[in-house]
Amino acid sequence: MDQLEHREQSLLVAWFRIQYPNYYWYLWAIPNGGQRHFGTAMKLKAEGLLAGVSDLFLMIPSSDKHGMFIEMKSKHGVLSDKQKIFIEKAKEMNYETVVCHS
Repeated sequence: MDQLEHREQSLLVAWFRIQYPNYYWYLWAIPNGGQRHFGTAMKLKAEGLLAGVSDLFLMIPSSDKHGMFIEMKSKHGVLSDKQKIFIEKAKEMNYETVVCHS
């Protein structure tokens, strides 16, 4: 995640937690990006870390959707092939998915 995405995601989470304090526990990050020590990366992969999973998850069902995955992108950011696959899989399981560009 680049610095702009980091900043925007941090601001989004802060805004959400101020705006909806009763839903504090329902929005969280999925820290699957970034540089890591090789040993840590291998350990996390063995534990189930999966490339392409969206940045945030909102655990609030709405209508016929179970919740929402949120992918953060900078203004000119593009989805990777693995992110596209994940989004399609999430939709197949009846989750809402959104890609938020600056």
